[in-house]
Amino acid sequence: MNIVPINTNKAPGAVGPYSQGIKAGNLIFTSGQLPIVPETGELLKDDIKEETRQCLKNVEAILKEVGATLKNVVKVNIYIVDMDMFSSINEAYEEYFNEHKPARSCIEVSRLPKDGNIEIEVIAVL
Repeated sequence: MNIVPINTNKAPGAVGPYSQGIKAGNLIFTSGQLPIVPETGELLKDDIKEETRQCLKNVEAILKEVGATLKNVVKVNIYIVDMDMFSSINEAYEEYFNEHKPARSCIEVSRLPKDGNIEIEVIAVL
């Protein structure tokens, strides 16, 4: 199987020793995406809906780099620091996944890198 790292300047660079994503055969695995604006490096923190949108824009950019879209996504993992944000996250999430609804987990965690509120990763199939 051919394993290829995915790198794009249209999504934030890795904040550690890992790739933005990996393409393994016809599978794509993205690393968790924080709500970082790639052009400025700014971490969004004050509006969970905007934070969710930015995470998904970052995921989209990584997928696009290997010819995929959100319609190729089969599994989404969302990590949040406060489950009270769940319904607001869902509202923004639905803008990206309305007709196509991949399997999903949403897990409350005690802390995320850079003290972010949300991190999203996906698995997609070409």
